[in-house]
Amino acid sequence: MSETKTPLSPAALSRRSLLKAGLSAGTLAGTAVAARAAGDPLITEVQDWNRYLGDGVQARPYGTPSPYEAHVVRRDVEWLTAATESSVNFTPLHELDGIITPNGLCFERHHAGIADVDPAAHRLMINGLVDTPLVFTMEDLKRFPRENRLYFLECAANSGMEWRGSQLNGCQYTHGMVHCVMYTGVSLKLLLEEAGVKTSAKWVMPEGADASAMTRSIPLEKALDDCLVAFKMNGEALRPEQGYPLRLVVPGWEGNMWVKWLRRIEVGDEPWHQREETSKYTDLLANGKARRFTWVMDPKSVITSPSPQAPITHGKGPLVISGLAWSGNGRISRVDVSIDGGRNWTTARLDGPSLSKALHRFYLDIAWDGSPLLLQSRAMDEHGFYQPTKNELRAARGENSIYHNNGIQTWHVKADGTVENVEVS
Repeated sequence: MSETKTPLSPAALSRRSLLKAGLSAGTLAGTAVAARAAGDPLITEVQDWNRYLGDGVQARPYGTPSPYEAHVVRRDVEWLTAATESSVNFTPLHELDGIITPNGLCFERHHAGIADVDPAAHRLMINGLVDTPLVFTMEDLKRFPRENRLYFLECAANSGMEWRGSQLNGCQYTHGMVHCVMYTGVSLKLLLEEAGVKTSAKWVMPEGADASAMTRSIPLEKALDDCLVAFKMNGEALRPEQGYPLRLVVPGWEGNMWVKWLRRIEVGDEPWHQREETSKYTDLLANGKARRFTWVMDPKSVITSPSPQAPITHGKGPLVISGLAWSGNGRISRVDVSIDGGRNWTTARLDGPSLSKALHRFYLDIAWDGSPLLLQSRAMDEHGFYQPTKNELRAARGENSIYHNNGIQTWHVKADGTVENVEVS
C-alpha cells in the first residue's frame, strides 16, 4: 500500500473536480437537468394528481409511507438461523438519510420471538442487594422525572458474517443491525436510588419478560451513569418488536444488553455469568481462548450510498457519497473517505447533530468520471480511537469471532455504476 498523500479539503475536491467536468460548482447546469427545461412533458403537461381531489385527513389514521416507497423495508437472511423467532432482520441503511431511524425500520433481533405484553399487567421489580425491594407499574414509572436521549443501538454481531471475507452484497446486510432513535424514559440511577443500593453491590442483572428470559450482567458503575428505563422511542410508545412496553437503554454498549420487555433488575456483588455472556457474546480468539465482557461498540462507519443496493444510476457527473459513523465511546470527530481503496484519504463533511453515542451522517461530494472506484470510510471518535482495516483487526483477533467487527468496509463501484462488496489487501 502506498504512502498516504496530503488530502484535499472536501470543498477544494468538489469544486476542482466539478469545474474539470465542465460544470458550475454546486449546480447540475450543463447536464440533462438543464436540457429537460426545453420540453419535458412531466413538467409542461398537467398530471393526474393535479386534476383530482385526494384522500381526506382521516383516510390514514396512523400515517403510512407512500406506496412508491414500499421497497424500503427491513429484510432478513433466510438461511441465517433455523427459526425466525430467534433471528434478525436488518435496517435498510441504503435507503435512509440523516441520523434518525424511523421506528418501523429499526432492525429486530429476538431470542424467542416478539413478546405480546399487556402494559396494564406489566411490572418491573428491583431486588437483590437493595434496602427495599420494589415493584413498579407502568403508571408508577411514568411519574418519575423523564429524560430524552438520542442513541444508536448496534448488535454485537453486526458485520459478523464478514470476518473471514466478503459475504453479503449490501450494506443492509453487512451493517444493518444498527439504528438510532430518541428514547424517552427514566434514569436507571433514579430507580436504584429509590430502592437503596447496598454498599456491597457492584453489578446489576436486567431480565426480560419474553420466553428467553434474556439476562445480562452490567457493572453498577454503568447502571448509575447513563442507562435509561425507556417506554417511548421517537416520541411514541416502543414498538412490540423493540420491547414494548419497557426496555433498558445501555448507551454505547452492545445491543444484547439493552434488555427488551424489561421485568426485573437484580442487584448483586458479582456477575451472574449467564448464557448470553459465556457461550454467546464473547470474542473467540485465534488461540481458542475467548475475551469476555467486551461491551463497548468501537468506532465504525459505512458508506451507504453508493453501495450494492444503491448503485449509481445517473451516470457521470456530480455524485454524493454518503454514509454513517458511530462510536460507543462518544462523539465522532472525523470521517475520512477513500475512492482508491485506502491509498489516499479525504476528510468528509459531517452534517446534522453531533451527539455522544449517536449516529453521525457524513458526505463527500465529487464529480464521477465513470472510472471504477474502491470506496472506503474510516471513523475516528473524540477520544482518538479509530476504525481499523480488516487485516489489522484479524491480526489482533484472528478469524474465529462473530462479534465486534468494526473493520473498514470496501465497495467496488464499476464503470456501469453497479457496486459490489469486496476486500483490498
